[in-house]
Amino acid sequence: MEDDIERFEEERELELYREYRDVLPMFTYVVETERRFYLANKVDLERLEGGWVAVELTDAWVWDMFRPARFVSTVRVMTRRDVNVEELRREEATSILDAPED
Repeated sequence: MEDDIERFEEERELELYREYRDVLPMFTYVVETERRFYLANKVDLERLEGGWVAVELTDAWVWDMFRPARFVSTVRVMTRRDVNVEELRREEATSILDAPED
């Protein structure tokens, strides 16, 4: 039974990676928070009182293997931790897509 659960999770993770690879060219930014990984076309960061950061993503995709719908129109994240935002260059997206599959 434990092997079945591990196999299921491995299969879902591989499906998620393949989806990520397929949708990556549609997005401009990669955003990583302590809880989630996102792709988005617009990112707004706002520093708030008490060390809080509000991150609003527009036209986004969420890396979450348990979520049935990963495309979302807007996401708002509140955190006190690090937020990493990277702008993708088209050649980066292409090189990731050309990487061999495991």
